[in-house]
Amino acid sequence: MNPEAVADLIRAGLPGAEVLVKSPDGTHFEARVIAREFAGKRSLARHQLIYRALGERVGREIHALSIEALTPEEWAGRAAAGA
Repeated sequence: MNPEAVADLIRAGLPGAEVLVKSPDGTHFEARVIAREFAGKRSLARHQLIYRALGERVGREIHALSIEALTPEEWAGRAAAGA
């Protein structure tokens, strides 16, 4: 899979999310997902929403996925801090 296809799947599962996906090899991916749906949820619940959007591709076409899942407010705070 290519990074944009992975990003599209995440966007389909979390409409309105800002998604950036990178991959050095087409099987190992890094995703930053910024979504309002993450508000009030712990990290595990956020990751589960993303894995649900990707479905059975995780473990098949997607061998590894590193996730950064943030609310828009968390992302704005991080950007303001210069991270």
